[in-house]
Amino acid sequence: MTDQIYFPTDDFADNPEPRCPCVLLLDVSGSMSGRPIAALNDGISQFKDELAADSLAMKRVEVAIVTFGPVDTPVDFTTAAYFHPPVLRAQGDTPMGAAIHTAIEMVERRKAEYKANGIAYYRPWIFLITDGGPTDQWTSAASAVRAGEVAGKFAFFAVGVENANMETLAQIATRSPIKLDGLKFRELFSWLSASMRSVSQSTPGTALALPPPTGWASV
Repeated sequence: MTDQIYFPTDDFADNPEPRCPCVLLLDVSGSMSGRPIAALNDGISQFKDELAADSLAMKRVEVAIVTFGPVDTPVDFTTAAYFHPPVLRAQGDTPMGAAIHTAIEMVERRKAEYKANGIAYYRPWIFLITDGGPTDQWTSAASAVRAGEVAGKFAFFAVGVENANMETLAQIATRSPIKLDGLKFRELFSWLSASMRSVSQSTPGTALALPPPTGWASV
C-alpha cells in the first residue's frame, strides 16, 4: 500500500467562497529600472503577506498581474493562498492601451467562469500603476474603461509614480488618478490589501466605503 499525498487545490468545488478578483496592471517599462522596480517588487510581497494574514481573504481574494513593457501576464487569476509574486524586471516601452484591454478581457473571462460554476463574486478591481504615459494607442482603452465603469463591470483605479502623465491618466480613469508619494509602494499595497480584505468580508453587491489613501498618496 502506498501513501497517498493530497495537495490543496484552487478549484471552485473545493473552495466555493465568493471571489474578489483584483488585476494588478503594472508598468515595468525601462524607466522603472533601479529603485522603482525594486520598491514595486517589495510592495507586491507586502501585499501577499498581508492577505496571507487574513484567512477569509486567502479564500476569496483572487490576484492576477498584467505587466506592460511589453504586455505580459505573469500571474493569471489565483486565490491569495496560491499567489506567488513574480520578480518583475524593467524593460521596454509603455503599451498601456494594450495592457488595459488585456486586463478587461481577463476580467470578463474570469466572471464567465464564476457564472458557469455558480460562484458569487464582487465587482472586480483593475489597479493600474505607471510612471509614464502610453506609447501606444490608448483612446479605445479609455473608452472601454469608462463603458465598463458605467455598466458596473469593474472598478478601475490609476496610480501615477514619479513622472507619470497624470493628465492622460485622468482621461483614462473615471476616478481621479492618485500620485504616489515618492516610492511608497509598501504603504500603497498595505492600503490595497486592507481594501481587499474589507471587500472580501462584505456581501457581494453591497456598497462599501474604502479607507482613505493615507500614508502613500502625494497631496
